[in-house]
Amino acid sequence: MKVIVVGAGVVGTMHAWQAIERGHEVVHIEREAEARGASLRNFGQIWVSGRAGGEELDTALRARELWEGIGARVPGLGFRAIGSLTPVRNERELAVAEAAVARPDAAARGYKLLTAAEARAVNPALRGEFEAALWCERDAAVEPRLAQLALREALLATGKYTFLPNREVRDVVGENSVRDDRGETHTGDAVVLCTGAWLSGLVREVAGEIPVRRVRLQMMQTAPLGEPLTTSVADADSFRYYPAYASPALDALNENQAQDPTAAAHKMQLLMVQRLDGGLTIGDTHEYEHPFAFDTLEDPYEHLTRVVESFLGRPLPKIRRRWAGVYAQCVDTSRVVHRQRVRDGVWLVTGPGGRGMTCSPAIAETTANELGW
Repeated sequence: MKVIVVGAGVVGTMHAWQAIERGHEVVHIEREAEARGASLRNFGQIWVSGRAGGEELDTALRARELWEGIGARVPGLGFRAIGSLTPVRNERELAVAEAAVARPDAAARGYKLLTAAEARAVNPALRGEFEAALWCERDAAVEPRLAQLALREALLATGKYTFLPNREVRDVVGENSVRDDRGETHTGDAVVLCTGAWLSGLVREVAGEIPVRRVRLQMMQTAPLGEPLTTSVADADSFRYYPAYASPALDALNENQAQDPTAAAHKMQLLMVQRLDGGLTIGDTHEYEHPFAFDTLEDPYEHLTRVVESFLGRPLPKIRRRWAGVYAQCVDTSRVVHRQRVRDGVWLVTGPGGRGMTCSPAIAETTANELGW
């Protein structure tokens, strides 16, 4: 069997991985020299903690299992089973964490409520002031700027994988075939379009208007911290953003504790992960209304710096990079992904939102199972 995969971000690469794992041949087409979209412009978090119960959590847990297995085979991914801590500062935030620990699926997530001293024993870099912390043992991390490159190297080593960069697919030609902007036609037994946030052009032509929107975010990365940050770190604003934390305690938090005005204006939360070089990836904002701004704003970065420094109890290292990214998200955010047959033998898979890095191995596995690979 021969599979044509269009798009070399993490979702497309994981579809290629699944096809190769099942003994098939893959032709992988990417419109740029390599993927440069949301798959690189993220935290590299395998983020189980905040996922909605049910299908979304099941997908994230399966993906976490797959990531660990792939990471053992492809060390260049930089897979680390580091878990996460969400420090809380007062009784209202603590009540939300306590409600999370009381969930029926808390054990599957690895939730545990730690005292401040216990949290500092897990992550000694957290020297700032907080009352307690929510621990999620199942969270993990990979290196977003390296993951696709490492996976591609492993795929090439199989002898069954062909990577065709700098080619934009312009047409779906009949069944199981696409034509690129060089006029070449690529035919297989199945075609999977993993186009990320590219929702116009070919996607609109073959699928029409789909229930997927584009979301813009801002992030930054620092110079090396100079010490290990042994877990991912979130703040209590993540309680407001992730569906796992919905509870009467969260309602009380929202009613009685106003979010920082900058955080509220930019729909922010703190997420932070240490890279293998010691730097910190820190974010993020969320912008939903089109047209998106073309510049980055300083107020969100200043807010994130204040929050991080309050947890670390020390100044943040120099900021080395700032960037904006755009990802595709299902309008119905309870849906893990938009998967649609657009022609006989041709499928579109897009819209995982901020879950793309976390869930992509399981999303690709489901596609492969549904298509009978």
